Amino acid sequence: MESIRDKVAIVGMGCTKFGERWDVGVEDLLVEAAYEAFQDAGIEPKDIQAAWIGTVFSGITALTLSPLGLQYIPMTRVENMCATGSEALRAASYAVAAGVCDIALAIGVEKLKDSGLTGVKGPAIVGDNPDGSSGIGSGYSAPASFAYLGTRYFHHYNLGPDEGKRLLAEIAVKNHYNGSLNPKAHFHNRLTVEQVLKAPIVAWPLGLYDCCGVSDGAAAAIVTRADMAKNFRADPVYIKGLAISVGARQGSMRQDYDYVHIEENVLAARKVYQEAGIKDPRNEISIAEVHDCFTCHELILYEDLGFSARGKAREDIDGGTFSLKGELPVNTDGGLKCFGHPLGASGLRMMYEVYLQLQGKAGPRQVKDPRLGLTHNLGGNAGMGVASCVVVGNERTK
Repeated sequence: MESIRDKVAIVGMGCTKFGERWDVGVEDLLVEAAYEAFQDAGIEPKDIQAAWIGTVFSGITALTLSPLGLQYIPMTRVENMCATGSEALRAASYAVAAGVCDIALAIGVEKLKDSGLTGVKGPAIVGDNPDGSSGIGSGYSAPASFAYLGTRYFHHYNLGPDEGKRLLAEIAVKNHYNGSLNPKAHFHNRLTVEQVLKAPIVAWPLGLYDCCGVSDGAAAAIVTRADMAKNFRADPVYIKGLAISVGARQGSMRQDYDYVHIEENVLAARKVYQEAGIKDPRNEISIAEVHDCFTCHELILYEDLGFSARGKAREDIDGGTFSLKGELPVNTDGGLKCFGHPLGASGLRMMYEVYLQLQGKAGPRQVKDPRLGLTHNLGGNAGMGVASCVVVGNERTK
């Protein structure tokens, strides 16, 4: 099977400020993100030859993109739950790699704060919340479904409740510190471990500060052929690998599922590393943006993605491995924890951060000499999900 490695490059990106954007609509968010990307790439809307929009709740067809003034080109709406933004990027990248277009737009948007609900709408999964309710009544609850990961991890690796909660709190503190340095983040409050531990419980062991918020936002990317990339800018970012893994809900149906890993995460990571030629992710990846919908998910992602050995994430958290100045910084922009999670936008928002980091343009949160970056999304929950991984780099292999 042929690899996409170094065949496609990102030459422009844009990202709105995330938050409670009561003053704008979906159209405004799309324009804000897209026109920053157009300007960044030095192009105009007329230069786009094809476009993909990712949204779960904020649009029905590609006509959602009509505010951008794209004229009679192929446009497609995609949706893959929380991996929707990454799915738009994957589709645009494959189209360019296949030679059906030379310049494509991938954009993701979600406007959740105007839904009238107190949380993210229920997912359209067979057997889960088919009425689209908020997830705070009987039936499906995102915090409760992910809380299983925390309780089981503590038991499996002999962590007492207090020690386990402390580890989760360290993740929240890290991400809030990083988010405080990012003007586009929803939340800028720095936290202490004590504040996280004393916060109201949502679904034990997850307290208020262990859960990501509900936000509005959009992000966009311009992709082109790698051999054309430097016609647009001196510092393009090259796609090294794209992978997606979707199970058949095996974990939710099997009694032997361990709840200390998510198979879709593991397999998506394995596939993207193979495509990108990565043998040792802990030492080869410079920066990672991962799906920290809840702190316990970030905890197991350290192990699912091969950054920590199984059961050893505790040592890496205590050693500061994933902090801004650590060996492998994770969620340098604050993650979902500080941006919230407008589903269609999150994957591209993550790539926006990696893009800036690889160009050395991340300001006070800039990591030292990054070469390769990874983004990860998971749609669904423990035992049944859609996992996406993307690896990009700032050098093209000759």
